[in-house]
Amino acid sequence: MKENVVRVRIAPSPTGKLHIGTARTALFNYLFAKKHEGKFIVRMEDTDEARSSDDFARDILDGLLWLGMPWDEGPEVGGPFEPYNQKNRLQLYREFIDQLLVSKQAYRCYCTQEELETERQAQQAKGLAPRYLGKCRSLTDAQRVKLEETGHPSVIRFAVNPGKVEFDDLIRGKVEFEAELFGDFVIVRSDGTPVFVLSNVIDDHLMEITHVLRGEDHLSNTGKQVLLARAMNILNPEFGHFPLILNTDRTKMSKRKHPVSISDDYRAKGFLPEALVNFIALLGWSSGTDREIYSMHELIEEFQIERVGRSASIFDNEKLLWMNGYYLRHLDIGDLANRAEPFITNHHIKQAALKDPEYHLQVLSLVQERLKALAEVEELIEFFYQAPKYEPSLLIAKKSDRDRTLNALRLAETTLKGLKDVSLDATEVALRTAARDNDLKDGEILWSVRVALSGKEASPGVFELLEVFGKDESLKRIVAAYKQLTASKS
Repeated sequence: MKENVVRVRIAPSPTGKLHIGTARTALFNYLFAKKHEGKFIVRMEDTDEARSSDDFARDILDGLLWLGMPWDEGPEVGGPFEPYNQKNRLQLYREFIDQLLVSKQAYRCYCTQEELETERQAQQAKGLAPRYLGKCRSLTDAQRVKLEETGHPSVIRFAVNPGKVEFDDLIRGKVEFEAELFGDFVIVRSDGTPVFVLSNVIDDHLMEITHVLRGEDHLSNTGKQVLLARAMNILNPEFGHFPLILNTDRTKMSKRKHPVSISDDYRAKGFLPEALVNFIALLGWSSGTDREIYSMHELIEEFQIERVGRSASIFDNEKLLWMNGYYLRHLDIGDLANRAEPFITNHHIKQAALKDPEYHLQVLSLVQERLKALAEVEELIEFFYQAPKYEPSLLIAKKSDRDRTLNALRLAETTLKGLKDVSLDATEVALRTAARDNDLKDGEILWSVRVALSGKEASPGVFELLEVFGKDESLKRIVAAYKQLTASKS
């Protein structure tokens, strides 16, 4: 490979759908790679066959593409270091594992789960951090042979010696661990598959990864990987650890309790990918200015790893809704219609939109300012396609009453009948004049007409509604409202 080319990777485990935290990690890696004209690589850590699934892998890949982060190497794309699924790379790890065993830097451990649990409980009772104390490390060759002959299952553990583990983190600065606190950790499971702390080191080496950028929850894993790389005479990449993402109450985001799935909790609810990318870019990174709106291209231009902070980031869903609304308001109306189409499930509305697309675009333009997510679109436009249902009392404006409202509706009917057209300017002048000439406040007539048309407490303005509905439909709904309010009079 070309020297000094930046090569970064994300290595998700397909044991769940694409998580908002993984998406943020992927984005920072993607921005870093593109900023430095490097390569962004996806590698699936799918050796945990019991929990991994092709469906989860598909969701992760689809999510990255939807967010606008195509990978330069990886599944479905290929590259010079294929395969990019760990389950298909198992034979590549064997040489390194054998090297560690032969050099006595790793050993087989035959301890049962019961023995390990007893040891863990004893340590906790003494107020010690649980770690494996190395019982099987001192087994003689004869003891090992006997255990093998009797069919004892075993894992492979890395032999950790006392000392300090140090590395310079691109975000956190100098990081230091006492190695013995790790204990002799497992690097190969009993079924022969390597644990990710080992396979990551090997794959990063073989794939010539230059920078490993990931969440700070991997800090201790990095300490272990520095030890492993040293033992295998492998050069470490540069490391950078991003701050955690927390809820507004500063608790950790949980798959069980919080919306974290890109596909289920954001894409399916009508968030735009460009808005979500913009939002998660600001979870931990700052340009150093008050600017909040960025395109992907602008993020690539502005991104600097040095401007990623150390403090945890707060996921503010209200801020995300605001940002999504901003992007929705700035969409071309045709683009909005295309993006909204999958979120309209009402057959009548779908057919009506196909029959009269110009009217449909007018309707969408009226609600565009109110949209925060595309999943809201059907509820916001349904009254344009079918008579609204509402409590008659909603027609009565504040500080008005039923009789004055009935008078306002009748007056609005008469006024509209007298107009040749119901353009925005014409209806505003006519209705406001009618209110003034008949001892009504503007709000009394405008509120009752708007509710008659929309059936909602909050909706687009009355004059805009009149213009879109047209004279006949507007009169029909105003007459219906008058009848409902009359019928409800006690």
